[in-house]
Amino acid sequence: MIHELSNPVAKTLLNHLRETGTDALRFRHIVQELTRLLVYEALKSEPLESRQITTWQGEHFFGFIREEDLLFVTILRAGLPMIEALGALFPKASSGFLAMKRDEDTHQSVLYYDRVPSCEGKTVILVDPMVATGGSLCDAISVIKGKAPEKILSLNLIGAPEGLEIVKQKHSDIALYIVQIDEKLTDDKFIFPGLGDAGDRAYNTI
Repeated sequence: MIHELSNPVAKTLLNHLRETGTDALRFRHIVQELTRLLVYEALKSEPLESRQITTWQGEHFFGFIREEDLLFVTILRAGLPMIEALGALFPKASSGFLAMKRDEDTHQSVLYYDRVPSCEGKTVILVDPMVATGGSLCDAISVIKGKAPEKILSLNLIGAPEGLEIVKQKHSDIALYIVQIDEKLTDDKFIFPGLGDAGDRAYNTI
């Protein structure tokens, strides 16, 4: 259920995110580009709906992904550039938002905002740049499962093996697409080598 990209373009872009000299504007731009690469892979088997359109040679039928069946959900705030990229690709899709805060003592995530519409019959694409302990992602998946989606896909930039294993154990029925699985989780529960706090770096709140 875990699919790691092997594309050298994706790896190069991700490593630019690791650079401390990458400013916030460039950081967000790279996150958006990586999100596009992830969703191309995640939806490569999505069925196409035949639709009649007007072309320069008259009326013809062509296949399209049914955007109305897609629902993008981000874990605030680091996932905002990711959901913006998806919304630009599929403007007819819906969006939802979850906010979680990590308890610095217990390292457990706490949900304090849920603005996710009905997921019934939808393909829910959950976006979050980083999977460290896996706690936030597991909790988000559980919230979404309670809303009866057709299926859940997770798009992530980097993750620690330990956190990804937790996600795999708790939610083996979802598909997770990630750019890079990093080396390990540190004693302080940070991804190593990682790239720092994605939310802070994206919005200059360091």
